[in-house]
Amino acid sequence: MKKQNMLLSMFLFSQCFFVFAKKHETLNIKKEEKMSEIKKYEVKKELRPSNLEGISDDQINDHWKLYEGYVKQVNRLNEDLKTLEKNSLLYADRRRRYGFEYNGMVLHEYYFENLTSEKKVFSDCLLKKAIEQTWGSVEKWKEDFIATGKTRGIGWAILYCDPQTKRLTNHFIYGHANGHIAGFRPILVMDVWEHAYMVDHNAGGRGSYIEAFMQDIDWQVVSARFDAS
Repeated sequence: MKKQNMLLSMFLFSQCFFVFAKKHETLNIKKEEKMSEIKKYEVKKELRPSNLEGISDDQINDHWKLYEGYVKQVNRLNEDLKTLEKNSLLYADRRRRYGFEYNGMVLHEYYFENLTSEKKVFSDCLLKKAIEQTWGSVEKWKEDFIATGKTRGIGWAILYCDPQTKRLTNHFIYGHANGHIAGFRPILVMDVWEHAYMVDHNAGGRGSYIEAFMQDIDWQVVSARFDAS
């Protein structure tokens, strides 16, 4: 009798273990399937500005096509990295391009978002106080930011916030990927690649383009970024 009970117990345990194992296997498969799903990025049409001062709609339309290209390339890279052999030369090439394409997409989204045709006054706010504490005045910050934007080379001028200290700093980012400060938050982003202004200002017109950009800043968006940092 004891032997029969023991055999029955072993049988029931084995059945329970089998059910548990199958359930665990199913959960793992679903988890792997979920992890293998790749987020498809989409063009954020709501960020597209128009009727700006000194930056024409023709210029924005031309620039927007470039942004759409970065979104397409990011999605293609993610697909390639999923399917390519991990130790292949093609995989290594795609990995090298990863940061460039991603930053090209994300920085353009910051850029277009912080432009507006509605002239918003930079009134008293936490960002304005932080700028005055760092540079002494908004005008002195503008002078420094404009000088940053005129740095020789292709890239971006970015006003960053250190979220740990709330300290602000201006930086020139070469290309899309070189010079970002790890952990810092972009507050104001200005594209100074030639494609950002050549339609309106020609290849040598970066200075006049920057003046136009400074008139088109959406301070409500920029201030909200600082508040959230």
